[in-house]
Amino acid sequence: MSGHSKWATIKHKKGAADAKRGKLFAKLARQIEVSARAGGGDPDMNPTLRTAVQKAKAASMTNDAIDRAIKRGTGESGGDAYEDITYEGYAPGGVALLIDVLTDNRNRTSADIRNILSKMGGSMAEPGAVGWQFTRRGIVLVEGPVDEDELMMAALEAGAEDVSGGGEAWTVTCDPSDTFDVKESLEGGGYTIMSADMPMVSDNLVPVDTVEDAKKLLRILDAIEDNDDVQDVYSNFDISDDVMEAAAS
Repeated sequence: MSGHSKWATIKHKKGAADAKRGKLFAKLARQIEVSARAGGGDPDMNPTLRTAVQKAKAASMTNDAIDRAIKRGTGESGGDAYEDITYEGYAPGGVALLIDVLTDNRNRTSADIRNILSKMGGSMAEPGAVGWQFTRRGIVLVEGPVDEDELMMAALEAGAEDVSGGGEAWTVTCDPSDTFDVKESLEGGGYTIMSADMPMVSDNLVPVDTVEDAKKLLRILDAIEDNDDVQDVYSNFDISDDVMEAAAS
């Protein structure tokens, strides 16, 4: 889940690292397997695989599990053939959705996603209908409290482009290719990193102002994310932290 709410992003990352750890690891392993199959099993020579491995390590996936996924991808051990697909759609209220999947059965996954959307007040969109609104960015969440000026200086020296937020979390934005270099540099400077990822983000935000509307949105996002084939869900909602917290309680 990715949208405009610091609280939502933190909550999602913590949930993925706790109750949903098993499902998260399965999805990360699939990403590694597909990346290795497409570009080879050497992360130094395969940037996509390197990114997938870095994400897996950031989620505390073991080296053995990572190695097994790479071997499945390179054919050294058994593995399925997955297809990378991005579906586009709308949640209630016209909130745009990008849904990245890795699937061994396109027809099954397409039907599953369509069924979730239709049952929960959303709809599928034609390819390109909402994708143009999104751009991939590097996002590193730094745990607060910290001195803003010192963090800004450290982040810019690490190659970041901007720092925003405050209080219990700060958002460091950078080019996607620099995400994990920025993370490692800030960690070396003594900062605590809550997460590092490369989500698709949108500047065309759709406000979700009421708790009831926020609950509807969270339900449909959670249902989509719970599908085993879904890797990431990106959205352009704009929910205040207070509304989000009330909706999730």
